[in-house]
Amino acid sequence: MRVHSILQLLVLIDEAKTQAELVSELESVLRAYGFNYYGLWFHHKPVAGISTQMLIGSWPDGWRRIYMVKKYSLIDPVRRMLSIAQRPFRWKNAVNTFKNDPAFKRMTRMMQDAAKHHLTDGYTFPFHGKTGLLGHFSIGGHPVDLSPAEAALFEATGRRIFWRLIELNGMAGDLETTATMETELTKRQMEVLALLAEGMTSNEIAKDLEISNHTVDWYINVIQEKFNAKNRQHVVAMAFRLGLVS
Repeated sequence: MRVHSILQLLVLIDEAKTQAELVSELESVLRAYGFNYYGLWFHHKPVAGISTQMLIGSWPDGWRRIYMVKKYSLIDPVRRMLSIAQRPFRWKNAVNTFKNDPAFKRMTRMMQDAAKHHLTDGYTFPFHGKTGLLGHFSIGGHPVDLSPAEAALFEATGRRIFWRLIELNGMAGDLETTATMETELTKRQMEVLALLAEGMTSNEIAKDLEISNHTVDWYINVIQEKFNAKNRQHVVAMAFRLGLVS
């Protein structure tokens, strides 16, 4: 049974001495299940403008360029789902979650473009820590139905590989140093901050939240004062460091 391949991988993860060993074993299991593409991301980045770092992965040629050119990061249903999900989810379910969202049609177009690159469906497994979302593991390609037990094993596998790669890459210190903030933000300030961290302008944030540009600027100025930040870029950097956005 294919499930035995996952169990074997779970045993081998801590024994792997290099990233190449982990990748080879993981890709073997994914092929057995029919998943053609995958990615494992690290989210806790205290650098302005960088929200994620892909530790390992394999995606269709040309897809990442289209994703960037069409600015799909602003409406990506999987990315949005990661901001609220506490457990694994399937990509098609993430899209359905936002069916009443103003950007739903654009989300649908994004998934159609993804399907043209053989990314028809998949699963995403988020990993959380004390500062919020630490990373996530995504697997996809042609539709594959996992049983609840198989999904749980893939979640455990992604989490174990995530931490092993953190150790191998000497990045454990970034997670062990936790920044704190005494000043709390209101719900609306958090919404503005999240959109600002996604790279939106004041005009785009205003349209998304259905408020005026002046109101958006006012919220950003308040947040900047609370963070004691020099500018908007510094605000975003502080937000990532504090784990307020991912």
